[in-house]
Amino acid sequence: MKWINGIYKNIRKFLIEIGDISFFAGRYFRELVHPPFEWKELLRQCYQVGNRSLVLVVVTGFIIGLVLTLQSRPTLIEFGAESWMPNMVGISIVRELGPVITALVCAGRIASGIGAELGSMRVTEQIDAMEVSGTNPFKYLVVTRVLAATLMLPLLVILADAVALYGSALVENFKGDVSFQLYFNKVFDALGYGDLIPATIKSFFFGFAIGIVGCYKGYYSKKGTAGVGLAANSAVVFTSMLLFILDFIAVFVADIFYEL
Repeated sequence: MKWINGIYKNIRKFLIEIGDISFFAGRYFRELVHPPFEWKELLRQCYQVGNRSLVLVVVTGFIIGLVLTLQSRPTLIEFGAESWMPNMVGISIVRELGPVITALVCAGRIASGIGAELGSMRVTEQIDAMEVSGTNPFKYLVVTRVLAATLMLPLLVILADAVALYGSALVENFKGDVSFQLYFNKVFDALGYGDLIPATIKSFFFGFAIGIVGCYKGYYSKKGTAGVGLAANSAVVFTSMLLFILDFIAVFVADIFYEL
């Protein structure tokens, strides 16, 4: 019975934390629409989130395209469906693999960074000093970071999709002697607005989840250096779980939409 009690406690803790993050998100939306607006800090955070994640996203996307094509090619050849490779890879990457894997990679890079940064500011009492001086630390620290993550992740997903498709085309060009023009013509013929729009919309939600969880964990970090490490670690774990839940909801809603 101990393992059942352990599972119950973990589920209860997870749901309570979901509720706390929901209140935290509600405060974010209230602060978002009220001036003053920290435009300079927002641009700086967009640079931090986007530019510094660029190399990681590009490398990950390229490897996804290579591996998916190399693993799928023998099976398609066996069934005589090699010509369907661009269609399959394009739809798989754009619909699911590109957004989810990019979000998971960015969760490790962005959520942990935000959690550690805000956690160290909380431990060193910098956030308390901002409150005493009359500055709104929530708007300056939280709103800018969450908005930057929400805006930049869809751009990173689009970049990852493009690089992944290029990696796949490279394999097909090398092994199947398929020209890049023919490959991408087949990819674009297979894709439609029903593939692009849901994937783009859920990318915004993924970015928001990464930003809000990272800020929540760091903003309410416990005292001490151990609390900073715990904030960074728990931000990645909790964000990853939340991303899978959001992806399931997005796929479920999209499936209902396709049936209609």
